[in-house]
Amino acid sequence: MGIHGLMTYIGENHIFFNNVKVQDTKIVIDGNNLFHRLYFDSGLDLEHGGEYDLFTDVICKFFEALSLCNITPYVVFDGGCDYTDKKFETIKQRAREKIQKAHVISRGGGGMLLPLLSPEVFKQVLVRLQVPFVQCHSEADRDIVTLANQWACPVLTLDSDFCVFDLKAGYCPLNYFKWQNIITHKDCSGSYIAAQCFSVENFCNHFSHINKALLPLFAVLNGNDYVNLPSLEAFFTRVRFPARTSVSTGKKNMRIQGLLNWLSRFTDPKEAIENILKYLKQNEHEEVRKVLCSLMDEYTQSEVDLTKFFQNKDVRPHIATALASKAPEWVCLALIKGELAPFLSDCLILKRVFLQPQVENTGRPSSNSCSLHIRQVMYGLLLYTNEPCRDLALDLASSTWGGAGIDAEEHSKVHCVEEFDRYEQTLRKTSVQAVLKRFNSDETYSLQRLPKISTSDRISFLLDTLRTKPDVLALPAHLQLTLAVTCSWVAHAEPKVTLYHLQALLLCIVTGELHKIIHKPGNSSSEERDVRMVYDRLSQLRQRKQMGNLDIDVAHVFSQWQSCLLMGIYLNRLLCCPLPVPDITRKCGRDYYAGVGLLSHAKQCLMQS
Repeated sequence: MGIHGLMTYIGENHIFFNNVKVQDTKIVIDGNNLFHRLYFDSGLDLEHGGEYDLFTDVICKFFEALSLCNITPYVVFDGGCDYTDKKFETIKQRAREKIQKAHVISRGGGGMLLPLLSPEVFKQVLVRLQVPFVQCHSEADRDIVTLANQWACPVLTLDSDFCVFDLKAGYCPLNYFKWQNIITHKDCSGSYIAAQCFSVENFCNHFSHINKALLPLFAVLNGNDYVNLPSLEAFFTRVRFPARTSVSTGKKNMRIQGLLNWLSRFTDPKEAIENILKYLKQNEHEEVRKVLCSLMDEYTQSEVDLTKFFQNKDVRPHIATALASKAPEWVCLALIKGELAPFLSDCLILKRVFLQPQVENTGRPSSNSCSLHIRQVMYGLLLYTNEPCRDLALDLASSTWGGAGIDAEEHSKVHCVEEFDRYEQTLRKTSVQAVLKRFNSDETYSLQRLPKISTSDRISFLLDTLRTKPDVLALPAHLQLTLAVTCSWVAHAEPKVTLYHLQALLLCIVTGELHKIIHKPGNSSSEERDVRMVYDRLSQLRQRKQMGNLDIDVAHVFSQWQSCLLMGIYLNRLLCCPLPVPDITRKCGRDYYAGVGLLSHAKQCLMQS
């Protein structure tokens, strides 16, 4: 969520923190926050499609640091959008901001936009390192607090909401968690990570010993991602806050301090709310009281018991009614384990998804258009149930049902998903019709029965969706899905994929494979030496080739490939992985761009000679 201006305010007041030595403890980590911070704070490339190989190295170093200090991490991820839509306007605004960031970066400007595959890379590394993680139904904050309090261990994130939650062992902001500088005790009794831990007691004491129970009300009044109550502005224009302040840097800080000092007069939230209502019109009292109490509930502990899940991953915690009513047991469990993306739960529950923008040519259609045919099939698998398995492919360009060859009875069965995606430099909503495709040997399809469909039928279904021939099955298993997706990309990309694009992409794949061989245990020294020589040569070529100005159409084509790969992985997982999930932790956008440049340069040299 995030409380407006609070993180900056407490960062300027270190009296709210205690210095701690983190070691020999469990720690609950906000997964979404961590992968953003690790990528951005490491200075990795944001312009050329993601340095996933270097990102992988950073992730490994982070968890290695925790291990050296005997810190046991438990990572908790956000799930899908809240089904009540209370944060819908905020999500739309953030999507608009991401589109603008992508456009600025594409023009050579600055900005922070996470490369598309970063979350998937992060989870793949967690699996490899055997770091336990869970994916919540929606926003994870309350579940994180509940888990940390059950274990009496600290929370690691960078989110001002955790200054309001009552945490037994405190909240360690990531920017004060010095994991890159491990310190060893002089008596060799172990190592620790120096950190600063936010103390809610210090915070409350600073404001006349304000009751901790009033902090959620402060968060709601000051403004967070859920608050949209114009009546509260009338309160702020009429109330006179106490004059005493300790910091005078900026209007926002004055409001935070004034509000906290004012609230410290009251014994509990009920008394404070009744005093707030005195500043409002009589006919607004009931609505405002109800909304304030509802929003304050967002800062209470959740009913979800994640400890049981971490003890036994086959025991699922409480599932929200909205999901349980629409998803079979296996889907619910796969979502909790993080095997299925929140994108799919949004489709299932809300029939609405937000597609992530990338650094691309904003003068062309969104790069996500290239993977539309994959998403349509996923929507069909999720939304159609107990339907005869005949192809229900709809003509998206036609506004009449007759044009699509569908009679009135079939018309009533059509499902659509609202997609929010980039259109030029704005956010646009499009209604996309789901497609129900045929499984070879299944007459009646249901999501419940999908795992029971034979593996061969699911493979055929996947390859048919990707417009790929079964010939790819002759390749090594771990490359099959990547190559199938690449065939789909070649067929649907616009601008069209050139030979240089394809060769450069294969160069990326080869480089990743060489890295895997080099680091595989049990290799003979001679084999490793030969492979390393080739790998080092390719790396030198990449370093020698300066990126220069971004070729926006090269960027657009590569963004389309990433979109196809991500949706191909999602579809494969929804089909219960009939093909192995490809390892994307060694992919690197710079390899692709360098490859295009090198191949183009080689052609010019040949022509000149």
